[in-house]
Formats: sequence, structure tokens, C-alpha cells
Amino acid sequence: MPIRVAHVGTGNVGRLALRQLIDDPRFELVAVGVHSPGKVGRDAGDLAGLGVTTGISAVTGIDAVLAAEPECVVYCAMGDTRMGEATKDCLAVLEAGVDLVGSAPVTMQYPWEIMPDKLIERIETAGRAGDASMYITGVDPGFATDLIPLALASTCQNVTQITCMEIADYATYDGAEVIFDVMGFGSPVDDPPLFLQPGVLSLAWGSAIRMLADGLGITVDDIVDENEREPAPEDFDVSAGHIAAGTTAAVRFRISGMVGGHAAIVVEHVTRLRDDLRPDWAQSAQPGGSYRVEITGEPSYVVDICPTSVHGDHNHAAIVAAAGRIVNAIPAVIAAAPGLRTTLDLPLVTSRGVYRAPADVNK
Repeated sequence: MPIRVAHVGTGNVGRLALRQLIDDPRFELVAVGVHSPGKVGRDAGDLAGLGVTTGISAVTGIDAVLAAEPECVVYCAMGDTRMGEATKDCLAVLEAGVDLVGSAPVTMQYPWEIMPDKLIERIETAGRAGDASMYITGVDPGFATDLIPLALASTCQNVTQITCMEIADYATYDGAEVIFDVMGFGSPVDDPPLFLQPGVLSLAWGSAIRMLADGLGITVDDIVDENEREPAPEDFDVSAGHIAAGTTAAVRFRISGMVGGHAAIVVEHVTRLRDDLRPDWAQSAQPGGSYRVEITGEPSYVVDICPTSVHGDHNHAAIVAAAGRIVNAIPAVIAAAPGLRTTLDLPLVTSRGVYRAPADVNK
């Protein structure tokens, strides 16, 4: 029997996760939740861009989603700018006795020592009471900052440093809220956006750093971050909108988990809106963007991960990867013990059932 799944959020990640839920025979889509009034009542197939009619019309509010009695909710609503609301939504799902897999709130990827103990205990209590599990993941934070580095480290006799990088040109990324409000592109270089406010980077990626540390069996003493921004040399346009000369057009930030004064675990992002900006910063392994995992140890590794897609460029492929990581985890999360679950808890193999014949995936 297919797993009854409800879906919340139809932005860049959510739309592609919804597409898989509709197409994947492992799942039966029973509800779609949206925030925008303009999306209420639209068919799930339309929201997913599939051009098919599913008979599932979009509703608003967690209660309306849960009324469809799903076994699991896929939660891909925006969490960066509405962490409180996203946390309340996830609590409501768990309290209803329904499992949850999603991309937000990102700190719940591994909240210990990051989020308040009372909040963590409330989530754990709700999960135990309803026999429901919660798993937050994605591609970064997620796959490129937990599963891949830990898999590589499992072959090492010793490790002194792990660095996880995203190096990407975001010119074709059309998420205006992320580009302008969260990352601060198009704003003055001396006016820090949400992500670059003091401590926010350490909060956003601290969960990934502490999970890696736990996987390595070490304790992080402190998490520190740094960033630099590069102004646009002239006016130009990107998919998300207009970038004026002199405003932020490239960002580099680095978050380090310190152990005994040494940067043992590092997450670094190099994000440009034009590929000619700051050539001295790290360059991607393929045109447009890639992920990189570097391990210093015995042996040492440099591994470049280059996502591609027949349906779009590197940015589209990375979002597909995030959506796939979330959706494919559903069976494992349903089978998992109740409460907060992490990549350290789940089976490494969460890809059963994803094989499709070429004729089925190229349509």
C-alpha cells in the first residue's frame, strides 16, 4: 500500500518535492498546504508544474492538511524568515501523531546545543506521545554536510579537519526572498542581511557542524563565523531581480567548529551572481556550481559533487537533490523511533524504490 502523504510548501524546494510525491508510486498524495492566498484551491499537479490534474486542491493551515489523515507530512514551507511559525507547524503535526520530513526549520536538523532545551523537549515529548518522528534535511545543510563527509571519514584512519563547501552562481536562482531578504544581494555591502547578522550563520549551520562532530566522536568548543561581500561593478539583472552597481553581488562566508583552538569542522559558501566576480575565491568544479568535501587526514580527500539535470541548470539540480533527499527519507522516518531523528539515526540506504526506466524519467 502506498504511504499517505500530505505536502506543505510549494516554493523552489517544495514544488519539486511535490512533483516527486505525485509521480512516485510509493506515495499517495492526500493534501497540499499553501501559504499564498493565490494558490489556495489550485490543483497539486498545477502547483507542481506537471500539467496534470490530481484532484487534490490546495488548502491553507496545518489543521486543514491534517484533516486528510496523512501518515506523513512533507514540510517545505519557508523557515528562514519564519522560524517560529515553522516550528509551531511541525509541533502541530507531531502532536497529531503524524510523522514529519522536511527542510525547515533548519536548526531542527540537529538542534542540541543550538536551540533551547525546553523547545527540544517539547518536540521530543510530542513525538513520543503521538509515536511520531521528525527529520529535517536537505542538500546543504544536509546531504553535502553530513552523509557525504561522514561516509568519506569512515574510510580514514585519522581525520584532522573536514571542510564542506558550496560554490555556486545564483544568477539563475529565482527565489527573491532568499536572494534579497535572506542573503542580502542587491543591498549595501555595509548593511548586513538576515544571514549575516551576528551569530545567525553559526545558528543556521551550527546544527550541521555539531552533527558532524558527534559523528566523529568529538566535542566542539565553540562555533565562529566570518564573511565578506563584493559589490557589483555595474547594474545588471538576475532571475530574482535587479542588482544595482555598488550593492552586494557576491558573498563568501565560513563557519568553523573549533576544537582546542583548531578549526576541526568548516562549512564555507561562495555565492556569486556573476562568474567574473572575485576570481580569487574558490571556483566550482563545473560551470555554474558544485559542492566540495575536503578531508585532511589519512587518507585525505577532495571530492567535488556536480549536480546536473535534464530539466534545468546547476541551481535546479541542487534543488532537486534537496527535494529528493527529503522525500526518499519518508519510509525510513516512518519506521524510526519517535521524536527528533537525524542522519546519524537513519539507515544510509534511503533510495529503495527510486529506480525508474529511462523512458519514464525523460518525459
